[in-house]
Amino acid sequence: MTAHDSQETAHGRLKRHPALVELGRAVKERRVILFAGAGLSMSVGLPSWADLFVQIGSELQLDSSALLGPDVSYHTLAEYYRIQRGSIGPLRSWMDRRWSVSEERVAQSEVHRIIVELDFPIIYTTNYDRNLEAAFAAHGKPFVKIANARDITRTRLNETQIVKFHGDFDEDASLVFAETDYLERLAFNSPLDVKFRADAMGSTILFIGYSMSDLNIRLLLYRIWRSWRESGYEHDRPPSYVFMTQPNPVQEAVVAQWGITPIVGEGEAPADALLDFLRSLADAVAALP
Repeated sequence: MTAHDSQETAHGRLKRHPALVELGRAVKERRVILFAGAGLSMSVGLPSWADLFVQIGSELQLDSSALLGPDVSYHTLAEYYRIQRGSIGPLRSWMDRRWSVSEERVAQSEVHRIIVELDFPIIYTTNYDRNLEAAFAAHGKPFVKIANARDITRTRLNETQIVKFHGDFDEDASLVFAETDYLERLAFNSPLDVKFRADAMGSTILFIGYSMSDLNIRLLLYRIWRSWRESGYEHDRPPSYVFMTQPNPVQEAVVAQWGITPIVGEGEAPADALLDFLRSLADAVAALP
């Protein structure tokens, strides 16, 4: 079996997934919020976090190989960088230059084209880059970017909101990047957190581009579940879904416990699996009357 045949087979299996009809109907009725992570940006060639470790090590004259142990995250390293340099500004500037792809490449990305065409009313992303905004501009679809409390007042009817949940390269103060930033967000009470809680209570949420080992996304999934449980109306909660690029029975069971339905791909490459899923979802929407 060729790689192309394998992709076609995976695409066919996803098209028959029982959750896709329900999810597709919610997408068509514009009742779905998309929540997109690093996997979306990596699908157009953005580097991994390992490059960031190397850059911090180089700037601070540290042994980068020694930094990649299990006890050090890029959040902790970014915090150390801020302590040593007084600001993450220079590092943010490097990321802005290094973590960018051409508008032409984004315009040619089938993953981004499908996302634009699915017409989600709101897209939350933890990515700092501008790829989603570039995709909407390339395909002539109006949008409004939201990175802070002021931006919330600029929303307009029938324009997709692109909410930069962890900030935006255009505004250093908005970035949730170093360890202190993440710890402060644990209270879940910033303006964007309040907005997300309100949006999430009345909508289906679809998570793509995340590793289920990411503690931040797991905390978010847990908080959504807890909010509904404490409301006393848990059985009225709209269904939500997470796309996982590969089977993982442990993670699938945990997210299912929190009321999130896992939809699992089978592609060897995460980018291919994500594309197969989005194609299948677009097909499910198109097949509805």
